Amino acid sequence: MSRGGDFYPRDRGWHPPALTPAYKTSVARSPRQALISLEGGIGELTGPVFGQGDIGPADHDLIRNHARPGESSLGERIVLHGQVLDENARPVPHTLVEIWQANAGGRYRHATDGYLAPLDPNFGGSGRTLTDAEGRYAFHTVKPGAYPWRNSVNAWRPAHVHFSVFGTAFVQRLVTQCYFEGDPLIPHCPIAGTLPDPAGVDRLTAVLDLNASLPLDSLAWRFDIVLRRRELSDAPAPALPARDAVPDRWALRAHRAGARGRGTGPADGRPRAADRRAGGAGDAHPRRGPGAGRHRPAGAG
Repeated sequence: MSRGGDFYPRDRGWHPPALTPAYKTSVARSPRQALISLEGGIGELTGPVFGQGDIGPADHDLIRNHARPGESSLGERIVLHGQVLDENARPVPHTLVEIWQANAGGRYRHATDGYLAPLDPNFGGSGRTLTDAEGRYAFHTVKPGAYPWRNSVNAWRPAHVHFSVFGTAFVQRLVTQCYFEGDPLIPHCPIAGTLPDPAGVDRLTAVLDLNASLPLDSLAWRFDIVLRRRELSDAPAPALPARDAVPDRWALRAHRAGARGRGTGPADGRPRAADRRAGGAGDAHPRRGPGAGRHRPAGAG
């Protein structure tokens, strides 16, 4: 196999083991046999290409993309933004970024979610966008609420947002989730506790970015994502024939201000390595959190 287009292997030291008994669903879902390494083929080393025709004008705005005319979602309004990079800190342009989350009360719009918090009729809980030419993305949403789950008698998930990022090939596909800086529930979360290195929790945590906030409207949080890269680092970026995916004023402002954040992005030379984080895919139920793999359907978790 030609080495020119190969992807760098994952650094497994950042990933949790498949079996972590404190996270109870991993007991049934973890493999019982050793994993088998397979040579990547065209099905893994290529991926779908998305254009502006695949994105609706309000897909990035979760506050209004499911709302009735003249109404909006309830809760603390936030801008969640960042940059998608490869392991050489090169931007990954025009890639599809999708998110899904609970509402401000901690409840998902899901048929099996029976949490006591009410549903918000104006909040669907999902959105998507394309990164711009510099790999930047932005969403307007509400900060999700914490919720209980049945890992133990009094277990609670911290506020979090699920992410799916396609990259340029299926082996780059990342499904993860981000927490929010300062959340007191993070140290008590058995999913976050599966990380072998405590520093990995920081790499799963969005940081407050006041410079990108919208005065009298929304606080901003920055979450940068790093994908695996090909060994041929000077390969040209995929072209997109339409305009860049930064749809309106608040997104542009968040993108411009991002580099003036708190030293967590490429400005300090240390991109946040989301590809080395614990955040694997969630399973089909929205409360069960990340699973053992990265290559899960975007609607899972």
